[in-house]
Amino acid sequence: MLNSRGEVLVVSQVFPNFISWSLPKGHINENEDALSAAKREIKEESGIVDLEMIKDLGSYERPRLDDPTEIKTIHMFLFKTNEFGLKPLDLENPEAKWVNKNEVEKILTAEKDKEFFRNIENLF
Repeated sequence: MLNSRGEVLVVSQVFPNFISWSLPKGHINENEDALSAAKREIKEESGIVDLEMIKDLGSYERPRLDDPTEIKTIHMFLFKTNEFGLKPLDLENPEAKWVNKNEVEKILTAEKDKEFFRNIENLF
């Protein structure tokens, strides 16, 4: 997710013993497609609803951070927004921030998330 200044949205997730940072993502609910889930998760994790879908970025797999024995598939989309105010609605994702694209990889917690971002960074 990009804003009109070219900054990238990153969000936190609170676990019992640590806090992680990632690009917005989440589970697909029953009767929901990946694009609808992405829009819902962005709203929950940042409060942003003004979204323009730019590109389907594909998917990748990585272990869950709280249970490395479980592998999850993460499907990502590139969105643009004119909104700047961030007000997360999900208590498990209490913080969101806009980050310069050159700083995103340093902030992301999971190595697979960093690798994915390196592969798409040229789109920003």
